[in-house]
This record gives sequence, C-alpha cells and structure tokens, in this order.
Amino acid sequence: MFIQHIFGLFTDPVHEWKKIREQQKNSNRTPAVHVFILALIPAVSGYIGTTQVGWRIGVGEPIHITGNSAFTIAIIYYLALLVGVFSIGWVIHLLGKAYEVEKPISLCIALAAYTATPLFLIGIMQVYPVLWLNMLLGLPALAYTVYLLYSGLPVMMEIPAERGFLYSSAVLAVGLVALVSLLAMTALLWGMGLQPVFTY
Repeated sequence: MFIQHIFGLFTDPVHEWKKIREQQKNSNRTPAVHVFILALIPAVSGYIGTTQVGWRIGVGEPIHITGNSAFTIAIIYYLALLVGVFSIGWVIHLLGKAYEVEKPISLCIALAAYTATPLFLIGIMQVYPVLWLNMLLGLPALAYTVYLLYSGLPVMMEIPAERGFLYSSAVLAVGLVALVSLLAMTALLWGMGLQPVFTY
C-alpha cells in the first residue's frame, strides 16, 4: 500500500495526503514498515559507494573506506535516519498543542515518514559518491521534501493553510536545528577517534 502512496505523493500530493490521512484514521498502525524499508536505501547505497566505488579528491586514486568501518557507519546512519523520522513525528505531535491541534502520534509519524520519502529515494545516488552529482540531484529532492511538508501538514492535521504554513515552518526550524546538532555530534565523535578507516 505504501508504494501507491509514494507514487501518489509525486503525481498528486494533496489528494494523496487526504488518502493517507483517512487510512491513518481507520488504523492504529504507523507506517513503520515504510520507514524501515526506505531508510535502507541510503544506508546500503552509502556502504556500497564508500567501499566499492570510492571518491576522488583532486586527480589521485579513489579513496575507499574499509568494509568493517563502512558497515559500522552504515548501521549508525540507518539508526540515525529512523530516529530522525520518529523524532520529527513526535515534534509534530508536540507542536500541535501550540497550534490547537490534537492528532494521534501515529498520524504525526505518518506525516514525517512520507515527507522524508524523496530524501530516502535519492539516497540511491550514494552508490556513486561524487559530491557535485549528489548535490545536483539532492537539492531538488530536499526542495520537494519541504514542499511535501508544507502541502501535507495542513491536510493531515486538518487546519487552514495559513496556520499550516506557520506550523510547518516551526517543524522545519526544529528539523534544521536537529541537523546542525547531528553534524556537530559527528565532528565530536571524529575528534574522539571514531572516524572512518580509509584505504587509498
């Protein structure tokens, strides 16, 4: 069923958000399967790209990461993606009180999960870790993710578009702060000796 939702979010997002909302109202299940499956795409692709393809800095030979190191990073990456989605769902649920919206946590997680879909799908590009190419394709995916948040939140939470805009902006701001915190934590871990093991 989630495959149909994914297709619908790219062809007619507003209509698809309504279908997702009605499905969530009639079910207590969260789209956990959807998240667990799609989060594998960037994690596995990153593992393949860093161990098999590698990347170049300048004109030298490709740089790779050892299999054990890349496997550890892939697991942490996968868990971070899952924590990120479920945390944003929890934030949407908590912020609802400020916007006078009371919706079940399962619906909020569904909103976060389906909003992140373009980022999960574009993760396949990490098989070929070329920075300019990943940026070229990743930025439109990021822009569409933001569009899905702004178009989906008013529909899922059943509020006017004006309030939905402010609500979405608050969720986006929290997401950006979380991203910066994650980058800072990564730098801290590298400084403590948990950096990747490279092969040249």
